[in-house]
Amino acid sequence: MHKKQVVKRMRGGQDGFTLVEMLVAAAVLLIGIVGVAELVPVSVGLNTSNRKDSTSLVIAQRELNYMASQPISTLTFSDPQGVLCPLATTCDLGNPASPNTVVGSPVIMLGARPLINFSQAAVTGYSFQYADPDDPSGVTYDIRWAVITFSTGGSAYGKRFIVGVRGRGGDAPLLPITLDSMVER
Repeated sequence: MHKKQVVKRMRGGQDGFTLVEMLVAAAVLLIGIVGVAELVPVSVGLNTSNRKDSTSLVIAQRELNYMASQPISTLTFSDPQGVLCPLATTCDLGNPASPNTVVGSPVIMLGARPLINFSQAAVTGYSFQYADPDDPSGVTYDIRWAVITFSTGGSAYGKRFIVGVRGRGGDAPLLPITLDSMVER
């Protein structure tokens, strides 16, 4: 037997990958890597948007909790830190002289659910702007609320607070968030 025939018989006919097979494998790998790489900016953008929406929700919940913690007879409040109500400003909490009436920011009804109408002008005493000092994106939050006071004989026994927050600025518009709660005492 000749030496080349022995070597060929030992390899069992395996010749390895051809150049075409290597190019196809490299192309498939490249397409996969590019596909994954394109998902990164999308996921970063969605994460940023979700963070801003979460911030809107936290602001609305904080505002609603503070309003609900006030005595029913309280008609106004202020905040020395300027977070819940701007500095040197008085924020209103309804009017017992107008029972069962929406007072403050305009509200639209979506079925049985009230929503703050951000397409209308802000109402003094029932709105303010808040910029989170820890947020580098430059989003300003438009905070508005309406109050329905339930009273008999001019004495309030309950209030319904409708608080809405909409973020503006940054890289994308944010959807408004509205929370609704009833307090009776």
